[in-house]
Amino acid sequence: MAQGKKLTLTSKSFKSGKPIPTAFTAKGENVSPQLAWKGAPANTKSFAIIMDDPDAPHPRFALFTWVHWVVYNIPADATGMDQGAPDGGKLPNGAFQGKNSYRKNRYMGPDPPFGRHTYCFNLYALDTTIDIEPEKATKKAVLKLMEGHILAQAQLKGTFAKADAKKGA
Repeated sequence: MAQGKKLTLTSKSFKSGKPIPTAFTAKGENVSPQLAWKGAPANTKSFAIIMDDPDAPHPRFALFTWVHWVVYNIPADATGMDQGAPDGGKLPNGAFQGKNSYRKNRYMGPDPPFGRHTYCFNLYALDTTIDIEPEKATKKAVLKLMEGHILAQAQLKGTFAKADAKKGA
């Protein structure tokens, strides 16, 4: 990465560390938020995005990271994603959506069972593209294929609680 240049991830939909508006959650329209990034290394070949909820409880484990969205092979010349990614594996820009914890190839917004959860949008700049079918592209599989290929990464965090939906957050 060029000196002084850092990969950053932002959104017009919500500010980092602040509540995610209801429209981008399962309590609203359940559409993906707009995302924008800058500062990618010159030798970036593709980007990947993984959105998860590290606060999600799981009945058999004390803590389990719930995956809401997996996107990979975003073209290197991309500087963001528009609001409202379509359902299904392939996106208009040639990227693919992998499987989330709901076993769906799409964005599934926040829907915490209780309390306020933190949702992490993780952006990865890669020196390769990922060769995997969308039906097999889980977070674990995509991360495994990214090993040794991550040039830079950035994170955007938002929060959501069921009470936010009532307030119109």
